[in-house]
Amino acid sequence: MTDKHSVLIVDDHPLMRKGLHQLIDMEEGLECIGEAASGDEAVRMAVANEPDVVLLDLNMPGMSGVDTLKALRTAEVFSRIIVFTVSDDQDDVITALKAGADGYLLKDTDPDDVMAAIHQVVAGQLTISDRLSQVLASAISKRREAGPNIDTLTEREKQILKAIAAGYSNKIIGRKLDIAEGTVKVHVKKVLKKLGFRSRVEAAIWAVEQGMR
Repeated sequence: MTDKHSVLIVDDHPLMRKGLHQLIDMEEGLECIGEAASGDEAVRMAVANEPDVVLLDLNMPGMSGVDTLKALRTAEVFSRIIVFTVSDDQDDVITALKAGADGYLLKDTDPDDVMAAIHQVVAGQLTISDRLSQVLASAISKRREAGPNIDTLTEREKQILKAIAAGYSNKIIGRKLDIAEGTVKVHVKKVLKKLGFRSRVEAAIWAVEQGMR
């Protein structure tokens, strides 16, 4: 039996949460492990459950999606986080990326494409709605000012970083390095923390630029 990747839904609209929950549970290889109606609830659930993916609404009352995203990263939640929103505003896209998002999808995205995007981020890739690709690519290219120091990494952590840059999932990295998937997850957290990155996508892009792929 294939292991399923866990997804946490964060949205203040009950109907949206229920619809996404049903879609995810129908998708092979995915399972919804919970729904959060607010940012505070999302942080608590993510810290407790360490989901593989967080599907996060941008516009929520109280703690906004961006504030929730920052809080998740501050709490050292290294789940892949996809911002799921109606906003195609350039500033929103760039702000989400800077806060550590691994993807940015518009809510008018076809359901099949949403499921494909979740699989994509699980594999360590950046996922974005097609019409926003140029905006996000431009934002990524501008984030290269404070250079992380690769010498702070152990040899094992450098192996992990190289595998992240190649787009491998934790499970595949574990197989390639002959270590447990849980051990890989711990190494990934350490790599991101040492290099000052908020997501594995950031780390992957930087590593590729360093010629590590």
